[in-house]
Amino acid sequence: MDNYPISSNSLEKFYYINGNQFGQQYKDYLSGYPDWEQKEHAREWLLFPENIGSNLSIDETSLSNGELYTILTNKEAKGKKGALVAIIEGTQADNVISVLKQLPEESRELVEEVTLDMAVSMNKIVKQSFPKARLVIDRFHVQKLAYDALQEMRIAHRWDAINKETNDIANACQDNKKYIAQKFRNGDTEKQLLARSRYLLFKSSNKWTAKQKERAKILFEQYPDIKKAYSLTHSLRMIFSKSKIKGVAYTKLAHWYNEVTESEFKSFNTISATIYTHYQNILNFFDNRSTNASAESFNAKLKAFRATQRGVNDIAFFLFRVSKIYA
Repeated sequence: MDNYPISSNSLEKFYYINGNQFGQQYKDYLSGYPDWEQKEHAREWLLFPENIGSNLSIDETSLSNGELYTILTNKEAKGKKGALVAIIEGTQADNVISVLKQLPEESRELVEEVTLDMAVSMNKIVKQSFPKARLVIDRFHVQKLAYDALQEMRIAHRWDAINKETNDIANACQDNKKYIAQKFRNGDTEKQLLARSRYLLFKSSNKWTAKQKERAKILFEQYPDIKKAYSLTHSLRMIFSKSKIKGVAYTKLAHWYNEVTESEFKSFNTISATIYTHYQNILNFFDNRSTNASAESFNAKLKAFRATQRGVNDIAFFLFRVSKIYA
């Protein structure tokens, strides 16, 4: 039961026992939970110093009712036993740092690299807790900013199309005429074209289907700004995918930054400012091409485990079971 998320309901179904009673018996007597040395502070924090390694990931996740926890994992464990180094309630930097500093100083100084997102709090946590570690901002968080900016432009155009269609319908009714929406050569109306283009803008053009290629061609003809924004997004993805040398990547990112500035797209202002502020930690990706994928994967496993329990009623006991599997 410690290693597999078997629910009391499953046992009740297959073995004809009272599932609720067995679950309570497991918690109170069989699991070892009552004598767990970290039980007293489990809701606030858990530490597993023996699992610390040279390459770590830090991220946040929600366990119950939107309550966030900061999770530190060891990449070398590959999401299996020994992966969990720390799990701490909240994301407030000073609180998390005070807990992580309970880890032996000599162990913290052996950490060489930590991958993280662009949150200021995470940056502060890593710098003060692991003073000798190299910070690596996850490339996918940078790329996501570009995707979000592109989609923001598409959505703005779609609202314009919706408003225009609403006005045209009202005018047609006022003139006692039947409204007929104009369609492009692929059969999409303007509103449909913008709605149906959402997914193709996330993909490289060489992965488009024949219909998506036709839709993209029409979209870019009608909205040159979306075409330019898509090109900027694709260029950023290619810098991370193709660049092997840090110096070359730095030059390419500088050129990309200039292109964004020249485009004068308001939606891309946040990205250019972010890259300017965090460029050193973003460039650290090109040393070992490290990402925060292991942390995202670990979060997904926690959510899947939580789903098997149909939610979390007792956070401390839930974390006890998590620690049995991953710590």
